[in-house]
Amino acid sequence: MEILTIKKGREKSLMNKHPWVFSGAILQAPNCENGAIVAVKDSVGNSLGLGFWDVDSQISCRLFHFGSWKNVEINNTYWIEKLESAYNLRKKLLTKNTNVYRLLYAEGDFLPGIIVDVYSEVAVIQLLTQGALSLETVLIDFLKQKEFKYFYLKSNKIANKKKVSEERWIGPQPEEEIIVKENGVLFAINVETGQKTGFFIDQRDNRLLLSTICKDKTVLNTFSFTGGFSLYALLGGAKQVISVDISEDAILACDKQVEINKFKNHKSVIADCFDYLRTDTNKYDIIILDPPAFAKSADKIQNATRGYKELNMLGIKKLNPGGILLTFSCSQHIDKFLFQKIVFGAAADVGKNVRIIQFLSQPFDHPINIYHPEGEYLKGLLLYVE
Repeated sequence: MEILTIKKGREKSLMNKHPWVFSGAILQAPNCENGAIVAVKDSVGNSLGLGFWDVDSQISCRLFHFGSWKNVEINNTYWIEKLESAYNLRKKLLTKNTNVYRLLYAEGDFLPGIIVDVYSEVAVIQLLTQGALSLETVLIDFLKQKEFKYFYLKSNKIANKKKVSEERWIGPQPEEEIIVKENGVLFAINVETGQKTGFFIDQRDNRLLLSTICKDKTVLNTFSFTGGFSLYALLGGAKQVISVDISEDAILACDKQVEINKFKNHKSVIADCFDYLRTDTNKYDIIILDPPAFAKSADKIQNATRGYKELNMLGIKKLNPGGILLTFSCSQHIDKFLFQKIVFGAAADVGKNVRIIQFLSQPFDHPINIYHPEGEYLKGLLLYVE
């Protein structure tokens, strides 16, 4: 096994079980193929762990095992034990009226580079590194032993510094449309063309929370995509729900979800959400601001900060007195403290009294490895605006 040696003074994070080795921390690189398992040592030869070598990424190695590997055999049994642990966690906490969830969450399940989302009998697989791709066979074999019948590979990896996408069904395809239930609400899913793996699974708990506070309320759902928040608002008895998204396909899918669930009192609008908030003359009791990531890299933080501030100012202004704002950021580079500071700035500039009712995050099937805080990418605030 090839050795990756860490520079003196750069080993502390690995000793604290943070799974990433950045290129600048490497004293001596291994001489091996991309995706190979390497042994990681400090500058004096102490064992730090095992990880996947990634020559194409700034994150040059992603560790999956820490400490000594003297008595560790990396074989199918080793990986299956990790997979079983992730599977058992979901089965322990899932309710019977939900069959859409994240089964594997990369570093959150100590399996870097691997994401698996479940849509009833369909497992959608993302293998994001060359090392993760090497586990495709053992992963598929494991999933076949469970309740899953269909498998869609939705890889999105970096090779030779270029993004390479590979999407294909592994084996048979479902003959019927994929319909899943989340807390009893029905959703039609297209895993081939949908955002992420087909649906924004990470907002499940926040959607359910919305359903408890919108009885007889007017609700505006911006960046609505296929209408997740809109359906829960209707489930909770909202007087009227308006869904706004710039994508015509997303709005058509949203209308379909409303029809499947036999909900009423819904209107959809194809529009840029910023423009809609600026020009719409109505005010609302509840507004949801759930935009796509504004900062996909660290150098975009400043622009993202301006975008989030403007968006939240517009949202606060559009609320009726005593209104509720659910505002989110899924930008990994905007942490929860910076996001709260941005929303504070928006509230101060608008001049409204705003109180934080609840901090919002991702559900249990997106577990956050306590040694890898970067896994907490979704942050939100439930705000009361006087």
